[in-house]
Amino acid sequence: MIISAIQDKKGENICSIDLRKINDAVCNFFIICDAESTTQVRAIAGNVEEQMLKKQTEKPWHIEGMENQEWVLLDYVDVVVHVFHRPLRSFYQLEELWSDGILVEHNA
Repeated sequence: MIISAIQDKKGENICSIDLRKINDAVCNFFIICDAESTTQVRAIAGNVEEQMLKKQTEKPWHIEGMENQEWVLLDYVDVVVHVFHRPLRSFYQLEELWSDGILVEHNA
């Protein structure tokens, strides 16, 4: 559901990282994507939040980054969604940082 909400707003380079086998991981899964503009970052994050509330009746436990729209984090406790403005994603390289997890790409 989160991945389709990202795809609805044309999020790119979508991947998930399964962190369940990593001791003391912050959550079970990361879902990561990027966008061409900060406006698109906000649209993607807003659509994920809206679809999760509508279809799962689940609100994020915490949201961070909506003010600057460069990197928005939606924390659903077991799943954390990272929506990046493309230049920031290549700077932080979360996939490299969490490379012990199992990476799955979700590009259509």
